[in-house]
Amino acid sequence: MSRSLRIASAISITATFFAALLGTTGAGAESTRQQATDLQVLVREAPGASPVTSLSDQPTVRVEQQDGVTPNLQSIDNAATLTLSPPAASLAAAVDATPAPSALSDELHCLATAIYFEAKSETLAGQLAVGRVVVARARSGRFPASYCGVVLQPSQFSFVRGRALPAVDSSNRGWLQAAKVAMIADSGAWKSPVEGAMYFHAARVGPVSGKTRMARIDNHVFYR
Repeated sequence: MSRSLRIASAISITATFFAALLGTTGAGAESTRQQATDLQVLVREAPGASPVTSLSDQPTVRVEQQDGVTPNLQSIDNAATLTLSPPAASLAAAVDATPAPSALSDELHCLATAIYFEAKSETLAGQLAVGRVVVARARSGRFPASYCGVVLQPSQFSFVRGRALPAVDSSNRGWLQAAKVAMIADSGAWKSPVEGAMYFHAARVGPVSGKTRMARIDNHVFYR
């Protein structure tokens, strides 16, 4: 039997065990068993890995999202356990669910600063789009390889003066929101409608030649 089939069989056989761990009984347990059975379990097998004979061997697995339910795997007492949590229903819900950071790393501070000064008066979608442009640039190999490098690059962001970020009141409500959006943009937890954009400008500015226009969000037009 293949490694993937062994793990799939183990998940099916131990559905009742999952139900017990989740504290469900009766109809709830049956529903949980069905969810566990329906999940696709994919095993990433490293070359030369030893055969898996039980869940206690703790193989590396990826469980795919199904029917709007996000499964997470944990390890408790050397047994794989399954917890189910619904994803955020909207970007606003994702921002609300993100705890306000007590402090930001230098990189996230640069990202949040760009979001704040470029889009603090715009919708969450507009703020996230700006943040994802900075992220895309830093990961592209065509711009500086850090958020601070991207933001402080000469002649790129109008709020930057003398290669220094402006001061901001960290207790400001708008700043706290920008910090949360920065965390979401950095993690990729929520994708922008203009995902992959590398450039943007104010809508009042004329079109950019040589770039592919993607969309306008609030007061910015985005390109790749």
